[in-house]
Amino acid sequence: MSLWGLVSKMPPEKLQRLYVDFPQHLRHLLGDWLENQPWEFLVGSDTFCCNMASALLSATVQSLQTSAGEQGEGSPVLQHISTLEFHHLPMSFHWKQEELKFNTVLRRVQHRVGETRLLREALQPGAEAGQVSLHSLIETPANGAGPSEALVTLLQETVGELEAAQALVLKRIQIWKRQQQLAGNGAPFEESLAPLQERCESLVDIYSQLQQEVGAAGGELDPKTRAALISRLDEVLRTLVTSSFLVEKQPPQVLKTQTKFQAGVRFLLGLRFLGAPAKPPLVRADMVTEKQARELSMPQGPGAGAESTGEIINNTVPLENSIPGNCCSALFKNLLLKKIKRCERKGTESVTEEKCAVLFSTSLTLGPNKLPIQLQALSLPLVVIVHGNQDNNAKATILWDNAFSEMDRVPFVVAERVPWEKMCETLNLKFMAEVGTNRGLLPEHFLFLAQKIFSDNSLSMEAFQHRSVSWSQFNKEILLGRGFTFWQWFDGVLDLTKRCLRSYWSDRLIIGFISKQYVTSLLLNEPDGTFLLRFSDSEIGGITIAHVIRGQDGSPQIENIQPFSAKDLSIRSLGDRIRDLAQLKNLYPKKPKDEAFRSHYKPEQMGKDGRGYVPATIKMTVERPHLPMPPNLSQMSLPFDQPHPQGLLPCPPQDHAVSSPEPLLCSDVTMAEDSCLSQPVGGFPQGTWVREDMFPPLLPPTEQDLTKLLLEGQGESGGGSLGAQPLLQPSPYGQSGISMSHLDLRANPSW
Repeated sequence: MSLWGLVSKMPPEKLQRLYVDFPQHLRHLLGDWLENQPWEFLVGSDTFCCNMASALLSATVQSLQTSAGEQGEGSPVLQHISTLEFHHLPMSFHWKQEELKFNTVLRRVQHRVGETRLLREALQPGAEAGQVSLHSLIETPANGAGPSEALVTLLQETVGELEAAQALVLKRIQIWKRQQQLAGNGAPFEESLAPLQERCESLVDIYSQLQQEVGAAGGELDPKTRAALISRLDEVLRTLVTSSFLVEKQPPQVLKTQTKFQAGVRFLLGLRFLGAPAKPPLVRADMVTEKQARELSMPQGPGAGAESTGEIINNTVPLENSIPGNCCSALFKNLLLKKIKRCERKGTESVTEEKCAVLFSTSLTLGPNKLPIQLQALSLPLVVIVHGNQDNNAKATILWDNAFSEMDRVPFVVAERVPWEKMCETLNLKFMAEVGTNRGLLPEHFLFLAQKIFSDNSLSMEAFQHRSVSWSQFNKEILLGRGFTFWQWFDGVLDLTKRCLRSYWSDRLIIGFISKQYVTSLLLNEPDGTFLLRFSDSEIGGITIAHVIRGQDGSPQIENIQPFSAKDLSIRSLGDRIRDLAQLKNLYPKKPKDEAFRSHYKPEQMGKDGRGYVPATIKMTVERPHLPMPPNLSQMSLPFDQPHPQGLLPCPPQDHAVSSPEPLLCSDVTMAEDSCLSQPVGGFPQGTWVREDMFPPLLPPTEQDLTKLLLEGQGESGGGSLGAQPLLQPSPYGQSGISMSHLDLRANPSW
């Protein structure tokens, strides 16, 4: 959105006060054109600023004539707009302002170089009258110094302008590096280095022109002044060249040994200096510790011979120009960290808190004088692991470092405590990027997360607004009453949502981050069947359904179904599980479940499949232990033939006659997902289990036999070896299960 698009939405009385000197309707006509001009950077009274201001004024009038179709007058007074709070403006506006500032400074330097050349030529013997007239326009210093002193002053000021332009480029490079690091946590990032390369090349061109001017003005400069100017110019070039060697493709920040990875570097000034050498320079990749990285950041740091802290295979690649790609780069395609040499850790620091980096280095010569120069680029900090179970804690170290490190820091120093508000921004950014959704966390979610990480049940968001969170609270201290840290729990939620729940979260069907106590307060006054979805507070990577039921006395009760893991949801999706449970009616607050979840239901297959089989489906049930068994099975309790993972058993969609001792449909029988698989089924006294060889072979039961058995069972009043026994054990959650497709009757002695 443009600046005018934001300003025009202000209240009319405030908007009217902004445009006193500049008519509001003219501002509307000028639109984006006005914002793309460098008004606020023309602050001087020198020739360049006067010429630019005059040109902009003429362009403003011309733009008004074009836009309005009539003669108009405009004033370049935009001071009111510049007093707005820029930190509330979109990032695109800030980038536009930065680009305008650099372009203005660059044009100013180019203008000064032109003035220097004309003045130098005017001072030469036999100069033409037109050139001498320019000299008369050069302001003479107040002390009456002559033209030679004016040339020295102009050269010094021009070199100063070049240094100022270089400072803007170096700052922009640092910002690019910081954005690249934040992108590791999911922040948006404009990866293209083409604009930065263009800026660096333009400064090198100006450097060359100024170097020529200093050389050509040798007669007008004393040796000391000339040497000082050349030294300043060489420092500009050296700093620009060494700063333009960047890690374009970062290695993985959690790096596992014996695993291949890629990385790449880019030399922004390679096209200017390398040309097409017979033998391109080689870039080498070495692993360095945090201590070695700090030494490299010092002015007298070690050179390329720094000892590697790990053995990297395939670690040399040539640095080559790519004319089609208009770049100079080196891509490492098959790097492999064979082993890592751990350094001495600080205090209670674990191996997953130990940070290191990959150092990319090369040597080359610049210019006709073959000036040797060493190029080095350090990757973002990374954590080396040797086993997959270290991945979670390593990711916490990287997330904290990426989020809270500062530009130009000493490697790899990061704050131990950060404001909770910044942590909220980081968690939200990571959640949206990892899950792949544009639906971020809400203030209510942050309240729950604050209660969890601070072990504080305060219900006011203001209570946490000015608090700070430590690294220990984030991923070292075990949560109260749990066996895991805050990050381990949050990362489990990330993984579950990314793998199984992305569409549900994006459709705002999951409240997710909410405590069990708060769920009770929300649902207690809701009608039967109202439910919501929340992430398990006591298990890593689980989601549960909380719903309203009526107790035996008619009072409302909140029941939480045993949490589903990613493995559970891979067997039957969350939407289909919700469809299976008839007791779930409305998604909180009052949305019918079919309306909310219809797009997440899997279509049921009807009829036979391509191979002629009748399709089988699995359906979930929730068994409440205190409820009686269905009447037609009140006297039956039969052993199971074989276990099934997660308690999920196929259920044919319709009844079929049984012609062999194979599955018999009995859809009213349910089983717990885990507990009942490992315990014997009641109904047979100890020691009465029978073997098939104890009885003579029998004919398979007919449909009439089975019907008779069921009818007899319904008619009995109880007792006997087939007396009813509960299949489920009490649990803090309502036990979920799946309708069974068969009972094994082969062990029943009545046959």
